Amino acid sequence: MIEAVMFWNEPNNLSHWDFELDSNWEIYAAMVKCASAAVRAEAPGVKRVLGGISPIDPGFIANMSRQGVLDAVDVVAVHGFPLDWNHWTIHEWPDKLDEIRAVTTLPVWVSEVGVSTFGAEEVQEFGLKRSAELLIGRSERIYWYSLYDLPRAWPATTRHREAEGSSYYRHFYMGLLREDGTPKRALAHFPQFAPSLGICQWFHFEDHRLDDAVRWMRKLGVRHVRTGLSWADSLRPNALRWFDRQMSALDDFEVTLTFCFTPESRGLRPHHTSPPRHIEEYAEFCARMTRCYAR
Repeated sequence: MIEAVMFWNEPNNLSHWDFELDSNWEIYAAMVKCASAAVRAEAPGVKRVLGGISPIDPGFIANMSRQGVLDAVDVVAVHGFPLDWNHWTIHEWPDKLDEIRAVTTLPVWVSEVGVSTFGAEEVQEFGLKRSAELLIGRSERIYWYSLYDLPRAWPATTRHREAEGSSYYRHFYMGLLREDGTPKRALAHFPQFAPSLGICQWFHFEDHRLDDAVRWMRKLGVRHVRTGLSWADSLRPNALRWFDRQMSALDDFEVTLTFCFTPESRGLRPHHTSPPRHIEEYAEFCARMTRCYAR
């Protein structure tokens, strides 16, 4: 079932939203308000979540409040990777949540938290246990990122790629399972934290891992899943057939469904991070997907 829909992913991160074209996030704010109204008209009971932010920045949430966006959503969300990318320690997680709660009364979900095995599997093993200790009971929804390593043949969704050095390559080691599906050390500990910990797993178009992922999540005791449907992918041939297959496979879970990625033909620039030329087109996509899958 669809529990919630999320509007974009990391909108305050240059790798996911081109704020050179939208320096105060005014287009983003208008887009979310338009899409939120469209989703509510289709499914009033589905929670509407502001795109999970990375970095965790109370100033961005305050900006959204000033622009009226927080009046149009039910939840705000944060992403944190203190052992890989953030400039704060893992022990500061409660403080980071409090920083956001200081500027909004909305519930704060942790829509991505994870640790890579770039340096050693033991780091992820520690990070999973400590993240669970610090977050369970402090947030209603917590999604571990991720189940699978990103296949090395696929690019990570970031604009600077190899120029980021080790920061780029860490993207490929965030899974509890290796690319070939074999378990890492931390996987054995995950069931003790489920279902309080969910899984965030992105599926690429016609992703060969979908069925195995579902089997693993059931085995691990996962109940809450965060994934996405790409607006850009919706223009591919047979897109709806793939979306139907993905959502049917996830039907037994409570799903937070993220809508993001601008089709090149619809953006102010021909790039998936671009603000759309017409925000109503994004809202229509969100409404159509909600109509299809929020049953």
